[in-house]
Amino acid sequence: MKRDIQIIRSQRKTIALEVREDLTVVVRAPLGLPEDAIRRFLREKEGWIADHLAKMEARRQSAFPGFTRHEVEELANRAMEDIPARVARFAPLVGVSYGRITIRNQISRWGSCSSQGNLSFNCLLMLCPPEIADYVVVHELCHRRHMNHSAAFWAEVARVIPDYKARRSWLKEQGGALIYRMRNMERT
Repeated sequence: MKRDIQIIRSQRKTIALEVREDLTVVVRAPLGLPEDAIRRFLREKEGWIADHLAKMEARRQSAFPGFTRHEVEELANRAMEDIPARVARFAPLVGVSYGRITIRNQISRWGSCSSQGNLSFNCLLMLCPPEIADYVVVHELCHRRHMNHSAAFWAEVARVIPDYKARRSWLKEQGGALIYRMRNMERT
């Protein structure tokens, strides 16, 4: 079956793939990369694409109902009690200060850090194991030192959370089902 393929060109230096929930395959490519190089890349990644399309299709057909507004409100309330305490615990370990902390019901991010030092976290962290919430908090606090994902940034994360790669993998593998439920939140 032929799939929709969307090509997004930007100033990036590398080529990357994404499979979206609507089963669209997205190729992110450098501005000057020739079309034949993109086609060759897609051929080389056929197995990866097929695996990820199958996983996404299974997720779409699974029995993951959307959250109710009440459930999301409860998660946000829990997060407002839990997350600031985690931030206060880890900020001295990272050696940074921070501004405001907000909790949101996001559908694409686990956390973010503004250039002013304000931190935002996804209320779904309350459904993750505590060590995963710790990883996200440390990740965002490390952005107070490095507003990028450079080697220096990851070294800082590793200094505080040596097993961060396993925690990051958990989010990539298990977190998708939670995000899917948030995207399908009941709109009543």
